Parts: sequence; structure tokens; C-alpha cells
Amino acid sequence: MMNPCTACGACCAAYRVDFHRLDLDSAPGGAVPAGLTFPLTANLVRMRGSDDFPPRCVALEGEIGRNVRCGIYQRRPGPCQELEPGSDACNRARRKHGLPPLAD
Repeated sequence: MMNPCTACGACCAAYRVDFHRLDLDSAPGGAVPAGLTFPLTANLVRMRGSDDFPPRCVALEGEIGRNVRCGIYQRRPGPCQELEPGSDACNRARRKHGLPPLAD
């Protein structure tokens, strides 16, 4: 079965992505590339581009709604891992980009 996210990417261009700095590859056991983030507080970082207007995560490659991929998929932060295809958050992001909702 094809992953619906590889033909979408709307969530990567709709939400801010904040997470704990211990998830960065600069911390023991972390994986997210630190160079793709910036600090918010002593403990929180944000993916670059995710708070731009319009938002678009720096790790997103391709055209939204057609053919996309996450350049750090295996090392993406927790909020990205937790967002489920067809969830309310997914479908809100899809609506923002003129895409039809997915069934959950």
C-alpha cells in the first residue's frame, strides 16, 4: 500500500514543529539534524521554515499535493512521527492546501 504522505506533504507546510533539544543529533541518542533547527528556549528547538509565512519545513522536498518526501524521514522529530494520515490535524493541513481529506 502506498503511503499517502508521499503524495501530500501538507502537514510539513502547515504547522510549526517544536521539540526537545535532546532529540537533536548533537545530543547523545538524538537523531534530528541540529543544523535544520533553531533554538526557542533552553530546552526547545524548532524546525527551520516551519514558522515562516507561509510555513514550509526545510526538510520537505518536492511539490505539495503531488510528489514529496521528507529529507530526514528516518530522523524526523517526534511531532512529525506522531501525526497520522487521515487525522484531524492531517486533514486541516490538507484543506489549507486545497487537498481533499483522507479517510482515517
